Amino acid sequence: MIKKLKDFVLTKHFLKHFGLVVLFYLLAVLITVIYLNLATNHGEKIAVPNFTGMSSNEAKQKIEELGLEFQILDSVYDPKLPEGTVVEQLVEPTTLSKVYVKSGRAIGLRLSKRSELVEMPTLVHKQIQLAESILEQRSLRYEIRYRSTSEENGSVLEQLYKGRRIKEGEKIPRGAVVILIVGQNDLGEPLPTPNLIGLTMDQVKMMLDTTGFTSYSFICPDCLTKQDSMSAIIFGQSPEYIEGKTVLKSTHFTITMSKSGIGN
Repeated sequence: MIKKLKDFVLTKHFLKHFGLVVLFYLLAVLITVIYLNLATNHGEKIAVPNFTGMSSNEAKQKIEELGLEFQILDSVYDPKLPEGTVVEQLVEPTTLSKVYVKSGRAIGLRLSKRSELVEMPTLVHKQIQLAESILEQRSLRYEIRYRSTSEENGSVLEQLYKGRRIKEGEKIPRGAVVILIVGQNDLGEPLPTPNLIGLTMDQVKMMLDTTGFTSYSFICPDCLTKQDSMSAIIFGQSPEYIEGKTVLKSTHFTITMSKSGIGN
């Protein structure tokens, strides 16, 4: 039996087919290795730059020049940065991570945005002082306008945004100006026009409240935070201060201020 098997193995027919099988196996291994090298870009090393601080367009251009993919992950609210600035990246820069990538790898970017939406609260029927506090907590600005009414004095009658009534829950940009229509029963007696120039917001509020004025709004074009508003200096007011001039107690004051104390 062993002799027959040995004789069969040594035949030209067996040796020919055995050689073909070995050759096919070697070719399959070689083709697989070549394919894997090509498919996985074996040996390719691309250093990932630091894109933080770049604009999205600049970062996209550099990423595509490297043969990599560009992916926006999400946006982060930061009013101090220009819109679309890269604030974070995934993958991290090679200088920090010591990691290299291959072509086609996606680089995820988080971008800055200067506007953020907040929900409008319901202020109708609330006293103006409470309404002001609620708006300030949501980083919304406001302007007060009075209307003669038989309803409760100092109560909000309407809330407007861009000239239309705005409902509770509607989303508007943080820092937007909301117009509050406030009811007033009495126009009040004439009072001397106060001089507000050079004061801070807190000082103005104290002066106006002490003298009996209850209708006023602040405008600060270069104020980005509540701290900016609190430290800003008044450089303009309407009605303007004229010595000896009087205005009605119900008069609305529009007060302009700046972080530098100087108007643009």
